Amino acid sequence: MDERVRLADSAGAAALMESVLYEVKRVVVGQDHFLERVMVAILAQGHLLVEGVPGLAKTLTVKTLARAVRGQFKRIQFTPDLLPADLIGTRIYNQKSGEFGTSLGPVFTNLLLADEINRAPAKVQSALLEVMQERQVTIAGETHFVPEPFLVMATQNPIETEGTYPLPEAQVDRFMMKVLVGYPSEEEEFAIVQRVTSPATEVAAAATTAQLMVLQEECRKCYVDPGLISYAVKLVAATRDPARFGLKDLARYITFGASPRATINLIEGARAMAFLRGRSYALPEDVTDLVPDVFRHRLVLSYEALSDALTADAVIMQVLKAVPRPEKPLEGHVRVASA
Repeated sequence: MDERVRLADSAGAAALMESVLYEVKRVVVGQDHFLERVMVAILAQGHLLVEGVPGLAKTLTVKTLARAVRGQFKRIQFTPDLLPADLIGTRIYNQKSGEFGTSLGPVFTNLLLADEINRAPAKVQSALLEVMQERQVTIAGETHFVPEPFLVMATQNPIETEGTYPLPEAQVDRFMMKVLVGYPSEEEEFAIVQRVTSPATEVAAAATTAQLMVLQEECRKCYVDPGLISYAVKLVAATRDPARFGLKDLARYITFGASPRATINLIEGARAMAFLRGRSYALPEDVTDLVPDVFRHRLVLSYEALSDALTADAVIMQVLKAVPRPEKPLEGHVRVASA
């Protein structure tokens, strides 16, 4: 409660998030889209799947963010010989006391980076995804809860496929968003070289994990108009039955559409996006901005789509064009409805 009062007495939630982003941007150059999605995932209490080539500051971004919010950060390098116990922990026998003790694994942290998750076998991937969903671990019949806030950011390397174990579609669905991280521009890369070759920048703590949890609670109070929920439902339905939305030619390219988790994550993400943008209510653009990131890993494309070089993003763009956006809710109506 003290943190909530302190947060209200200060410049407010928007100012606090702005100060956190400022500290991260002092170290990380560019990657605005990626950083915004990380903040949305934290506020919406979701998890991220990130795809990008090495060297694009994925680790640096999460590590710097952890410092800015005084949170714990741990990184797991996934390898083919990794075991579930290496993630969640195990029971260890103590010879002196003659009793078994519990050694907790690296998943017990605030911000967890699962580097190259597709390099570990299915049983290790499942162990991590179970923690993401349940936010707890059971070791020898004893339940241990992970600390709050808790964010998992898993990375995939799109270059190498040798010795990898692709995540099954049912497990990928546990991730709130899949973000594609691209190369920086020439100007950004020039700034990157300057910062890396200069003395290291010290990151100041702009917030605490307690304040971050208060922000999560406040974020859930953002008003979402029923029309926006209906819009999200129609977008998801268009991926399952394209012909009903005038996309008959698209049906042969989609084997399975998005799951109900996509609808939930889309609304939760839109609420967090609105909160991040300093509003207490969501707008249609908050939904449409997140549709590619929420949908792209949930669509199972047919072999015909692969043969025609049709990507999930291209399918999503057609769906967005086919489903009309609702009108923006009037601010006065929003105030009455949210009250």
